[in-house]
Amino acid sequence: MKKILISAAVTAFGMVSAQKNTLLLGGNIGYNSDNTSISGEKSKTESFSFTPTVGYQLSDHWTVGINSSITSGKRPADFGTLKENGFAIGPFVRYAMPLSQTFAVYGDLGAGYQNMRNTYTVASVSSERKLNGFYTSFTPALFINFKNGFGLNFNIGGIRYAYLKEDGADFKNNKFSLSFGKEVGVGISKNFGLK
Repeated sequence: MKKILISAAVTAFGMVSAQKNTLLLGGNIGYNSDNTSISGEKSKTESFSFTPTVGYQLSDHWTVGINSSITSGKRPADFGTLKENGFAIGPFVRYAMPLSQTFAVYGDLGAGYQNMRNTYTVASVSSERKLNGFYTSFTPALFINFKNGFGLNFNIGGIRYAYLKEDGADFKNNKFSLSFGKEVGVGISKNFGLK
């Protein structure tokens, strides 16, 4: 079996050496593709995510704001195809600690509402499942400042708990993820001063 995994964090705007009374704007874009072939049978799994962020930096250390995410994926499942579309939105708080004028470490703690719509298709027959719930997460990261408010963010995973319940059914899903060292995020950052 030959497996190819392509994972890319295309861009991320986020923390820029937190400065009091500045605006934080940004987002991450990610894409994953996994192609598998077993005895001539091919299957493909794809997923896409976009996570815009807006925040206000209260001080040199503290930032508060709103995180959101839009996800979409498609994978083979039991003689058919499963499409998953998700949305999440909620507040976050960030604490940053400058190590020098160039480096800083920070942690984001967030929570909020999430929903997901799953569509399972076999031949031309489709069935849909809608789920709603909440999430909470913590992500530590490193920031490298260049100049003029531009820099790079790096993280190697985090902690996340998510709960989903299906509308009108007794299906529930609890998911806990500890992804330190299992994923890498790299992004470009920019912050804006407010008059």
